Amino acid sequence: MKWNVDFSPDSLKFLARNHISELEIIEKVRLALLKFDGKDVSIDIRKTKGKWAGFHRIRTGKLRILAAFYFSAKEVFVDTIDWRGNVYK
Repeated sequence: MKWNVDFSPDSLKFLARNHISELEIIEKVRLALLKFDGKDVSIDIRKTKGKWAGFHRIRTGKLRILAAFYFSAKEVFVDTIDWRGNVYK
């Protein structure tokens, strides 16, 4: 299963400021895709509502990742990465 993962400029800026590797985020996205595929993996993922409808939130520790999954195109767009409480602003 080959998927394309794209990052927004804001999410890349957050990763650079906090010395977090893109590979760590890609690993979380990979686990989310396995969860969608029906595998039993330990990841906290939810559909979002309101302003963020159409996105999914991946929660890992104090970090929140808001990503859109396009299943027909096999693409994931990571829109926002931030600490909890700041991610939805």
